[in-house]
Amino acid sequence: MKFENQFQFVKSQHLDQVTALQATMHDFSYGKHAHEEYSFGVTQAGRQDFFSNGEFHKSHPGNIIIFNPGQFHDGHSGDDNALQYRMIYIHPSQLEPMLGSAGVKQCQDYQIKDTLLDDPQLRHFILNIAAHIENNANDKLQLENLLYQMSERIAQRQGDLLPERQSNKNDTLLLKAQNYIHENIGADITLDEISNQVSLSKYHFIRMFRQQFGITPHQYILNCRINRARQALEAGCVLEDVVFDFGFSDLSHLNRRFKPVFGMTPRQYQKHFLIS
Repeated sequence: MKFENQFQFVKSQHLDQVTALQATMHDFSYGKHAHEEYSFGVTQAGRQDFFSNGEFHKSHPGNIIIFNPGQFHDGHSGDDNALQYRMIYIHPSQLEPMLGSAGVKQCQDYQIKDTLLDDPQLRHFILNIAAHIENNANDKLQLENLLYQMSERIAQRQGDLLPERQSNKNDTLLLKAQNYIHENIGADITLDEISNQVSLSKYHFIRMFRQQFGITPHQYILNCRINRARQALEAGCVLEDVVFDFGFSDLSHLNRRFKPVFGMTPRQYQKHFLIS
């Protein structure tokens, strides 16, 4: 069966110099080349054969491929099946500050050691970042959170991750950030806005926040919005107003977030609560 070679590039609408590629290849071969960005790919079907760093590699479904900036490589389908993979390209100006916040001391011109690996956590982050970009998801905070978590996993694999900060009291700066979130829960809050309130770099802020509260700022904001929505539903507010008053893009977005927490849709919850 003849497959058409397809390549779909999508640039992030939120972060400069971050791009996703969704590719299907059958009889196409990449010539030897290198990118200016860090490249993170996941083979999804077929076999991905390539030569890089003096070695020949074979990537099977689920494997991760990583190329550092300037790392030359080629690539082609390794068998008679169509090769399908996703790739994200992140410029050093975006990735290296995240690596620094995760604990990498020498993050400039950082070299990731593994070219081919199997890591479920890292694969999860790469595919979620690609999906976020491809779907043009209107949530910059979530994308930045995913990128930071991916950077943290890279630092952990390389032995560069900072140890967890031990604290028995709420940090004053983080309490200030919490208050800002509560006061602006219905707005489209960005990570830049929150971190500016406490005079921290945004990726250092993510790390401190998660160490203090056990969840990321994005997860915390989402939880606050869901709880505020629940209270409004209990008070009999119009469902459509609840959607937009608490920062959800549409009813489907609220449904996807609400049901895993309360076991029913917002409409079902409101009906159940008002009847009882």
